[in-house]
Amino acid sequence: MGKPTGFLEYKRENSKQTNPEQRLKTFNEFVLPLDEETQRNQAARCTDCGVPFCLSGVFYDNVVSGCPNNNLIPEWNELLYLGKYRQAWQRLAVTNVLPEMTARVCPAPCEGACTNALNGEPVTIKYNEFMIIEKAFENGWVLDSGLPAERTDKKVAVIGSGPAGLSTAWRLNQLGHIVTVFERDDRLGGLLMYGIPNMKLDKKVIDRRIDVMKQVGITFKTNCDIGKNISAKQLKREFEAVVLCGGATRPRDLNVEGRNLTGIEFAVDFLKMTTQMLLEKSEYSLINMLKGKNVIVIGGGDTGNDCIATALRCGAKVEQFEIMPQSPEQRTENNPWPQWPTVRKTDYGQEEAIFLQGRDPRTYEISTVKFNENDGKVVSADTVLIKWEFPEEGGRPIPVPIKDTEKTYPCDMVLLCMGFTGPEDYLMDDFGVKSSDTYDTSEINIFTAGDFRRGQSLVIWGILEGRKVAERVDTYLLTNF
Repeated sequence: MGKPTGFLEYKRENSKQTNPEQRLKTFNEFVLPLDEETQRNQAARCTDCGVPFCLSGVFYDNVVSGCPNNNLIPEWNELLYLGKYRQAWQRLAVTNVLPEMTARVCPAPCEGACTNALNGEPVTIKYNEFMIIEKAFENGWVLDSGLPAERTDKKVAVIGSGPAGLSTAWRLNQLGHIVTVFERDDRLGGLLMYGIPNMKLDKKVIDRRIDVMKQVGITFKTNCDIGKNISAKQLKREFEAVVLCGGATRPRDLNVEGRNLTGIEFAVDFLKMTTQMLLEKSEYSLINMLKGKNVIVIGGGDTGNDCIATALRCGAKVEQFEIMPQSPEQRTENNPWPQWPTVRKTDYGQEEAIFLQGRDPRTYEISTVKFNENDGKVVSADTVLIKWEFPEEGGRPIPVPIKDTEKTYPCDMVLLCMGFTGPEDYLMDDFGVKSSDTYDTSEINIFTAGDFRRGQSLVIWGILEGRKVAERVDTYLLTNF
């Protein structure tokens, strides 16, 4: 370890954030990195445990504890503290293809499993990663790490430019293959571009990565919807292998009366629209877009929080509905370390709503039962509070309405943020393949990875799957050609 007494000498210090009043005026990133010396001292808190749970990626009750990508965290923490930035980058780059993304948007399951968190505060792994990758870009090390030692003549098509697609393309290019990435949207990045708002992940960060990927030899094509305006047959004719990384893009819907009224949208459509307006026009085109409007956000996850923050910046007043119970303030006995701490968290959007509206926007254990209209537009939502009951021992809990808790909330817009149920069918149908439990499909030269294969998950899972499927494709190409 870089400093054996570091965890005793230094307390955890998070990166600063601009206050809600300031950051609500802009769509810019609001996390302010620590100065270099302070961040290096934070890295010194890593104790290089004999059994480092932070990189374990073990599942407890279907929730991952530690980094599923097995990032070499103690190694690059030590190198960062010692000021050996290039070596720290080299160890980070062994596993993580897109650390500038995870350093901004990952919930950091590694920190939940940090040994320091057993009796205190975990190491600032996420912020340490941020400093390392920014140093790497400043010094041109990222470009160097993406260049292949030698080229093959094997061509691979990657469908989708989200975390899994970019990770797949980067690793395949490192291995020397000729890679073309096809993206159905007008901009590259997939979920990173249109599923996460700019204040959480500045789109210039994505463009910076894409620029480097182009420089190392990767080709990108936008507005290419495979299975619609380009056929699978054409790709199979032009490429030795194809990797499907189209994501889990089929949103979960809410089947209640009035669902089809104008003003009720999926979160992903709202976030895409606002990001497009921000990039094509300016943030000033968004500031008063929802001024004086009431917006209901249904869903309590990260996307719901992102929708709150975006709607507030557009001038709206917000309510957030969560059908699940409120999480406890601290770990309970059945949620011990190193499990991910399932405790209550007030994220940046909710914090901003509290500042503007004077109260927490969240209502827990609430069910929306009907949307009401005026001239085809949604004007209110009927709700009822619920309690969860188990109809039989070992059975699934069901929500039961509580008598006399009905309430109607006015709304001009409803954003559905209830996750995704899986990939859209048409891409697999056009290729005529079936998926498997591995990266392979029913056709020898067609592969799948990321959310498209495993369902909705974290960005870090997409990075892992992209790296792994690239190595699987490499083995296939070297064996069969």
